[in-house]
Amino acid sequence: MNMKMKQQQKFEYSGKLENYQLYAGKTYTQYEQDTYSQYQNYLYKRALYGLSAMSKEELATMCSKKKQRVSKVYQRAQVVINLYKQKLTNRYTNFIFKTLFPDSPITDFLLNNDETDPNFRNVLTFKDLKISKDEIISIFIQEGILPKNFMSLTENPNQLPRLKGK
Repeated sequence: MNMKMKQQQKFEYSGKLENYQLYAGKTYTQYEQDTYSQYQNYLYKRALYGLSAMSKEELATMCSKKKQRVSKVYQRAQVVINLYKQKLTNRYTNFIFKTLFPDSPITDFLLNNDETDPNFRNVLTFKDLKISKDEIISIFIQEGILPKNFMSLTENPNQLPRLKGK
């Protein structure tokens, strides 16, 4: 009996996890599910991360012109994201100033000037600004960074079997 008691104590949790042990069999964590195909995720990551999203093998087989195109799209995507993050930051700060200092001349100035600066780098994260993957994809489609038919793509159309010409 003493041996059984020692085994039970060995596996009992204390502190923050003490209550969790009682309900461990009935609880579960639901993770966010990605609704995009593998090819859609590939295009998204290539636009968002550029050449760093690609494997060494893929980079080794890629021609220099394609690397330049990927880099150019990546740089354009970074500019678009930076401006979008600045617009969101402006909205948040305007809301704060409007709420806390409604009659201040500084608030009036901020509300009337909603400019963004392409040379300023906004370092806030997507999580801080509550920007979702869907929002980024939507912006990329609007700006032409991702193709207009992005939502209907399931496979790389360049790797599909081709019919021989007559």
